[in-house]
Amino acid sequence: MSIEQFSGKGRLADTGEGITGDELQLAARNHGMPLEALRYDLTPAGLHYVLVHYDIPAASATNWRLTVDGCVEQPLSFGMTELRAMGRQTVRVTLECAGNGRAGLQPRPISQPWLMEAVGTAEWTGVPLAALIRAAGIRKDAIDVVFTGADHGFERGIEQDYQRGLTVTEALDSGAIVAWEMNGAPLPPQHGYPLRLIMPGWYGMASVKWLRSIELIDHEFTGYQNAVAYRIRQEPNEVGVGITRIEPRALLIPPGNPDFMSRHRFVPAGPVVLQGRAWSGWAPIERVEVSVDAGVSWQDAKLDADSNDLSWRGFSFDWDAVPGEHVLTVRAHDASGRVQPIEAPWNRGGFANNSAQRITVLVLSQPSA
Repeated sequence: MSIEQFSGKGRLADTGEGITGDELQLAARNHGMPLEALRYDLTPAGLHYVLVHYDIPAASATNWRLTVDGCVEQPLSFGMTELRAMGRQTVRVTLECAGNGRAGLQPRPISQPWLMEAVGTAEWTGVPLAALIRAAGIRKDAIDVVFTGADHGFERGIEQDYQRGLTVTEALDSGAIVAWEMNGAPLPPQHGYPLRLIMPGWYGMASVKWLRSIELIDHEFTGYQNAVAYRIRQEPNEVGVGITRIEPRALLIPPGNPDFMSRHRFVPAGPVVLQGRAWSGWAPIERVEVSVDAGVSWQDAKLDADSNDLSWRGFSFDWDAVPGEHVLTVRAHDASGRVQPIEAPWNRGGFANNSAQRITVLVLSQPSA
């Protein structure tokens, strides 16, 4: 076995090819949020989606250091006690994996086989990123900010720390925080203990976990996760377009009761309250539409109070369920004018696939046992 074996471009599944062993291994390591957990305004930590690129590092808050250096007036190094002394801010943020929905594409990109569950909303507590950067002093030649995590591995033959970059403007104006708590408790190991970046409105790849350094540089960051991995491409050799903010999406809590294997739903006839959540990284949600006839007709759902941020917003819809098979579909509209598509455009990485959710339900003429 050699590194060269793993250095090719991302592969697409052949026609009729099932989930590969490598994909199954990824799916066993990572997990989505069970859709019934949409009932929680804040996702419990154990139900929040998880994606770990390499290994979960061994880490201790006791000796953890975060450096801020590069194109700064005064390089700084913080321990956890020093970070906490800078004050604390709590933000409610919906995080979604950029690959959410990948497994539903045809042809299917070979990677973590997400359906639609790679999402969660939590309250994250830490210090504003802008405060840390400004404390070090920003030199005039600073262009980008590079965030480095402690997780280390290989990707398509390239050995690397997990790193992401932002422009200085994005870093300062994003509302990002460097967090040490999730839902009022220390970060769990899989969510970046003891320290991680949280980028409101951006897909999860930007919220670097196990954060150990922030470096300002005098050029555009061209590291693997920015320049190669997270880009929208139609062809293998395209430069592509970088992935940033979360596209609008709505998800229903699957109603009724499921079949164990297929997850097909069974619902008793009569009044049914359909509920779910909708979100967008571009602007607050202002409308959700529901269809109970596979998208032939649409009606507006009732929205919960606006949260005045980019975290998800609850919605509900009163449905008079009549016996027979129905396909439930939802789509979200945000205040920027973006509308969730019924079918999102295909791309080689399976990124930002916000195609509308479809749930097939069988409405029973008699109440289920």
